[in-house]
Amino acid sequence: MSGLRENWQLVLLAVILVVSGFVLVSPTMAPNPDASGTAAVGGVTNLQYGLDLAGGTRVRAPLVGLTAEGVELEGRSAREVEIAVAEQLDAADAADLTVRRTAESATVEVTAPEVTLTSFETALRAADIAPSEVREGVTETTRAETIRVLEQKINEAGLSGGTVQEVRTGTGEYFILIEIPDADTAEVRSLVETQGKVVVRAYHPTPDGYTERVVLEQGDFQSIGSAQEDARGGPFVPVTVTESAATRFEADMVETGLAVPGGTTCTYDADPQQTEACLLLVVDDTVTNSFGMSPGLAESLRAGTWSDNAVFQLQTRSIAEAQTVAINLRAGALPAQLDFSPISGGTISYISPDQGAEFRLLSLIAGVFAVLAVSGAIFARYREVRVAAPMLLTAMSELVILLGFAAGVGYPLDLAVIAGFIAVVGTGVDDLVIIADEILTEGGVESRRVFASRFRRAFWVIGVAAMTTIIAMAPLAVLSLGDLRGFAIFTIIGVLVGVLITRPAYGTILRNLLTTDR
Repeated sequence: MSGLRENWQLVLLAVILVVSGFVLVSPTMAPNPDASGTAAVGGVTNLQYGLDLAGGTRVRAPLVGLTAEGVELEGRSAREVEIAVAEQLDAADAADLTVRRTAESATVEVTAPEVTLTSFETALRAADIAPSEVREGVTETTRAETIRVLEQKINEAGLSGGTVQEVRTGTGEYFILIEIPDADTAEVRSLVETQGKVVVRAYHPTPDGYTERVVLEQGDFQSIGSAQEDARGGPFVPVTVTESAATRFEADMVETGLAVPGGTTCTYDADPQQTEACLLLVVDDTVTNSFGMSPGLAESLRAGTWSDNAVFQLQTRSIAEAQTVAINLRAGALPAQLDFSPISGGTISYISPDQGAEFRLLSLIAGVFAVLAVSGAIFARYREVRVAAPMLLTAMSELVILLGFAAGVGYPLDLAVIAGFIAVVGTGVDDLVIIADEILTEGGVESRRVFASRFRRAFWVIGVAAMTTIIAMAPLAVLSLGDLRGFAIFTIIGVLVGVLITRPAYGTILRNLLTTDR
């Protein structure tokens, strides 16, 4: 028992290594390929690979929008301001404008792509609004909501391992960075380039011609089923409408003439000016399908009984369209579109799986080379196995712990993380050399008391160095700087593992090997 107390550092290291090894290779810890946020899994281990090492698509683009800051509402409601500004803009309506109150004033944001900075400023003046500043870009709230919706879209589409984050350039511009392993460019672009606004409109004749009315919006659905295909009716998405929207929908169907006895037959595609009343499924202002009303559904709508079980089918022309509609309904509409134009800095790139496999091989070669280089330097420096061998084993144990941590938290490995691993090996061996040199100075040590004194001096030096490294890396770990963040995070974790676990364990090994008094 006393031996365990004296060597608790070694026991702790052994326990953590066993846990890390279990997390790294155990089948029970393997990530679920259908779970959100899971990247490409690395073969026999539970490691997950990011875009650099697995291949896939990377999108980096700003959001379309203009923001007026420092707006005084002067007693007007947010909705009144949105309508007033929209009336002055030909290329936007009230749905494209958002007014948000802040602690001191308010912001007015427009996300219609066709609105220019000049036209927006003119519209604000015409609406009697005098902002302190009008700038390109959207608010922080819109960026956060965009990230949430994009993450949901990626998950709903079954694209495992996709990540979405906000990055900021040195000039203060904000970009949305999307990385999806094992996905081609066309698949990703079709998913994220549109806002995904889904509405159902009633298209019906009036004395003055045909007109349209929005009868269901995305917020009116309380549950959305998966895309299905019926042999007779074709592809559709089953939805359940909220209680309040269901009552309103019944009234709209009666008023627009869709819920007439016998239902309606829609010929909108063939001749929109000669058709009976139709329901139009509209995605991003584009009619994706039109359909009439079945007699049974029309009867229940007229009787007011449909709202008791407000189940509805959004019919589409293809199963692919049905899947897109289901994804958009579940994830919600993007508050602003991504700007893919090169002028604004938008880019979309693709790394093939073969290239990702090549990067993995090169990363492995670089890691092996680093280990061999460190091993050679250690043995050339000390030429004593009992000092150098524990040093090398301790350094390698840090890599096992870091890999176990990455597998446990599901952090995808990329080139930046690999660089962090190599940096940890280098700084870790530096610290171990400091410990060995301090202890072996002046002809070595045999007394545990002397050993403890020299080890404390060495540990003080490496502790200060570790603190300096953590402080230097902290900004990179918390700021949105893309790949640099992974490098900083694993460098910090490696330094902490070294100071708290592996350095004390190495000191215990040296104490047992070099001292004679027990």
